[in-house]
Amino acid sequence: MKIYTKTGDKGTTALFGGTRVPKHHIRIESYGTVDELNSHLGLIRDQNIDQHYKEILMGIQDKLFTVGAVLATDPEKAILKSGKERLNIPKISEADIQLLEREMDNMNESLPEMTHFVLPGGHQTVSFCHIARCVCRRAERLASALNDLEPFLPEALTYLNRLSDYLFVLARKLSYDLQAEEIKWIPKKES
Repeated sequence: MKIYTKTGDKGTTALFGGTRVPKHHIRIESYGTVDELNSHLGLIRDQNIDQHYKEILMGIQDKLFTVGAVLATDPEKAILKSGKERLNIPKISEADIQLLEREMDNMNESLPEMTHFVLPGGHQTVSFCHIARCVCRRAERLASALNDLEPFLPEALTYLNRLSDYLFVLARKLSYDLQAEEIKWIPKKES
């Protein structure tokens, strides 16, 4: 399989289903940002963290390919006139969302109660989590805008929302595990 096809040389790309759109189309921005997020998760997974988190992150990366496929599919080409799906794209399920929720609940059990916002940082690995969280929020905003124009599987949007929460809790848990300082954001009063 060749990596270069030359079909995008004029600023368009093909969606699943064959429809060509400009490379700056919101659909492309949406799944491109999910791809960017996936790369950041790979960076976190490459850090010296507990094997359990590495395995969870690898599973999340797999699910992000599914989210990307959902976002990259032309909704008009996804279903045949018979009502059957034309493209065999996996789905994000409620169980995928619940896994993130369970993982957050488990991590939160060992963390001190959060009483303030926290400043990103304290350790390089923690900072990588915060960057991924911000990219995830951007992916969610773009996917939400796309969903307003061309609705897609609602679980994909929910998954992105829950994933950004997961990445925040993971950042806090890694701060705790790495004994990094978690700096509370306390607004300064003007003198």
